[in-house]
Amino acid sequence: MKTSRKLRKLASGALLLCALLGNPLHLVRPTSAQSPAAQPNSVDSEQILFLQTMPLKNGKDSYGLTWIPVPLQKYCLGKTSQQCATMDFCLRTTTPSIDMCRNLGSALQRMPRYPRDMSPRRMLSIFLIPPSTMNGFDLLQKLAETRPRSSLQLFSMDARVKARVRFTRQPDDDSFSVLEILAASPF
Repeated sequence: MKTSRKLRKLASGALLLCALLGNPLHLVRPTSAQSPAAQPNSVDSEQILFLQTMPLKNGKDSYGLTWIPVPLQKYCLGKTSQQCATMDFCLRTTTPSIDMCRNLGSALQRMPRYPRDMSPRRMLSIFLIPPSTMNGFDLLQKLAETRPRSSLQLFSMDARVKARVRFTRQPDDDSFSVLEILAASPF
């Protein structure tokens, strides 16, 4: 019971932090039956997502899947999720003179602006908490087991999965859900 409360408190703090950075983090315990009904502004597609792990207090890991806008991907390689989210925010903000953006300096100026019609319009993340009966979840676990634990704290081309996702575009924000893991890198 205490672990559950602590996990909710941790998730609440992570949601608040990510919301402030413009990168909502979704914590879910997926099942194969969890396929949200398609909405009129939703599209199902296959996408490449980056894998990171986050240790839980019970000694297990949650699996973070991040959909990074293509123009930002090469700048995020070798970076943490937080560093990548900061770059993403600074590229999208109308006030790039704030402290966290000034710290990026010339790196931010070299990054290309996002095209208007790009999907997703910003970095999106979701964390899956095992156990899961999601199709392909075993591929995700096997990929994580083959990588050194410390390497899964940084974005890498070697820690990616191909997934079927449902992308929902809304006027105020975009979101996505993972429907199935199709393959793990290398591919």
